[in-house]
Amino acid sequence: MSLQHHRLMRSVEPKTLRVFRNPKGLGRLIVSENISSLLIKNIDWLITMDEERRVIGDGWLLIRDNTVAALGDAGETVPTAEEVLDASGHIVLPGLINTHHHLFQTLLRAVPTIQDAELFPWLKELYLLMGSLTDEMVYVSSLVGLAELILSGCTTTEDHFYLSVNDTSFDTEITAARRLGIRFHLSRGSFSVGQSQGGLPPDDIVEDEDDVLADCQRLVETYHDPEPGAMVRIELAPCSPFSVSPRLMRESAEMARRYGVGLHTHLAETRDEEAYCLERYGQRPVQYAADLGWIGSGVWYAHGVHLNAEEIALLARTGTAVAHCPSSNMRLGSGIAPVREMLAQGVTVGLGVDGSASNDASHMLAEVRMAMLLQRVKHGAAAMSATQALEMATLQGARLLRRDDVGALRPGMSADFVGFDLHQLSYAGALHDPVAALVFCAPTQVSFSVINGRLVVRDGQLLTADLPALIAHQNHLAAEMVARTEERFGRRFSGRVWRRIGE
Repeated sequence: MSLQHHRLMRSVEPKTLRVFRNPKGLGRLIVSENISSLLIKNIDWLITMDEERRVIGDGWLLIRDNTVAALGDAGETVPTAEEVLDASGHIVLPGLINTHHHLFQTLLRAVPTIQDAELFPWLKELYLLMGSLTDEMVYVSSLVGLAELILSGCTTTEDHFYLSVNDTSFDTEITAARRLGIRFHLSRGSFSVGQSQGGLPPDDIVEDEDDVLADCQRLVETYHDPEPGAMVRIELAPCSPFSVSPRLMRESAEMARRYGVGLHTHLAETRDEEAYCLERYGQRPVQYAADLGWIGSGVWYAHGVHLNAEEIALLARTGTAVAHCPSSNMRLGSGIAPVREMLAQGVTVGLGVDGSASNDASHMLAEVRMAMLLQRVKHGAAAMSATQALEMATLQGARLLRRDDVGALRPGMSADFVGFDLHQLSYAGALHDPVAALVFCAPTQVSFSVINGRLVVRDGQLLTADLPALIAHQNHLAAEMVARTEERFGRRFSGRVWRRIGE
């Protein structure tokens, strides 16, 4: 163990710990209590993301309760605090913000029958597996995905969950997020148009639209917190143009504006979707959504890969945002989103890891790297810098979610920040520019994470979950989900296939 790690482990020992038994059998969970004040000192580099984009060398950061109280460098008087964390050898930055995910899909990583499929055939196969989902699977898979996000530097995440099958509950994801201590936006998704009505999903996983709207209202009234510093917010999120009706899209938009909550859907992801909208609605996806009220502040689309210049101008003019999911777009062969063009026009573009059945990872720092590299494939080496990619994962993500309390470190902001140990093999030889090293070098995990003023990761260890027990439980449920589906449909989903070069 390095000297820096030894110092860090000793100095961040929480004042008190609560240890309790997870009722769903996932072992002991250790939760650090909030403390009244926390000083992070001796920070090698402190990335603020403030208006001046200051990067402070030899910095410090003072937290009182759950907000940033002050920050500065060693040339200023360093304040005292109840607890002190020595961050020598670390780079500290605002917590990363994930703007699109499907947590339950952590159960379906690398499923053989969907490894090499494009979106529509991939979905048709995935829908069959979705019908085997249980609420226990929702809970455990949510913990797995959220744990992976936290360890990758994420402190605020959205999840687009759209399945009401068997005994599943949308509330379960909120329970999981609260357990791990991450700031959480639940986008209540839905399928309402099955194959018998011209949609893509099978009829047995769609919902009645009146039931969808009633449950959306229930979730908003029960959980949505519009106040600064909120740990849970709700958005309305009919899944896609090929799985819900115009009526559900329109009435969801009306409800969202009555309650002041956001709107989210998949849009302009593939050419298949574009062809579907032209054939069924006589419009391209963006115009179809716009005519149903799906433009403006608080509306964001996942993907936006196939947008023309007029559509980008419409998004910019109306304040409509996009969640860019580079790994998923590459994995499914969907195309390269016009991110550089959108940013140039003033469109807010956040980053999303997307579901783990089309990314197979929930690593936010990896997604930052992919976003930078993919724009360079399309536009050349100067297309996107490391700092621009980091801004998408912080400032742009916060703007997309309509939050002015996260995404930067300055007095009054929520105390969400992460630290990466620069004395790792991945960064050896890269300290000419430690900020760029975070993005250019191989993605690593955080050394520590503070969310809402609460220490959630210490010395690289997640304090709010028993990871070995959680991993074992997840693997058991993933195998069970595939086995149930194989029994239902009488065919294999799990057979391995080795494709030789040239095949």
